[in-house]
Amino acid sequence: MFLPSPPLSPPPVDARTGRSCDKRYSKPPPPPPPPPLVVTNTMKQFVLIAVALVGLTSAQFPNGRTLDAPNPALCASRIVHERAPDGKGYFFSWRDPTLRGVEKDWLDARNFCRQRCMDSVSVETSPENEWIKQRIVEGRQKYIWTSGRLCDFKGCDRPDLQPTNVNGWFWTAELQKLAPTTVRNQNDWSENGGIGKPQPDNRELIQGGAPENCLAILNNFYDDGVHWHDVACHHVKPWVCEENDALLKYVKYSNPNLRI
Repeated sequence: MFLPSPPLSPPPVDARTGRSCDKRYSKPPPPPPPPPLVVTNTMKQFVLIAVALVGLTSAQFPNGRTLDAPNPALCASRIVHERAPDGKGYFFSWRDPTLRGVEKDWLDARNFCRQRCMDSVSVETSPENEWIKQRIVEGRQKYIWTSGRLCDFKGCDRPDLQPTNVNGWFWTAELQKLAPTTVRNQNDWSENGGIGKPQPDNRELIQGGAPENCLAILNNFYDDGVHWHDVACHHVKPWVCEENDALLKYVKYSNPNLRI
């Protein structure tokens, strides 16, 4: 059973502008117009959470690529292929007839999900992990992206994240730290990979390529079963989206007349 880890602190925000102090982070969506009713503390928390999630992005992607803000129209028309026992909705890219054979890199996959008030899947518990893995096998997919990522941007030099290859992995969709990679019974890292080492192994960087800073689930790719692997983020893969409560609440609050 995966045990919960403390949430990862969002990047610092300029109190005057509401924007991240790090230019590599994306610009948060504009605040909603003043509502006719009194704004409760709960509503404020919803907006702050959504802004924090929109603000987090990666330094690895060039050309000014950033996370996308949710699109209200796409949120309202989002497709849910299946709901988990807890009621949360999931989208599987290979089940959409218009996306069969389509693969995206880690950031594009997240943006597809986020535009629809979803995010790349974060497998935070053993039951969810097994549930997702079963769908991968049933769908005959070789691999998928998750929201998992190594902390590799400004602020990742915090003592509690050192060394980052052990303590710096987190679910970006939830800003939730993963258990240390050395605590093998609290995660699902594979015991094998491209160079015969337990994951994460940063194989591509060792072999002269890009750092393996993103987390994918591979389906017996190395004759190792269905497990987590660190993979360079520019590779393209199918993806799974899951509904994101913070983004849904933000869009509902910002668009009170829209049925989400």
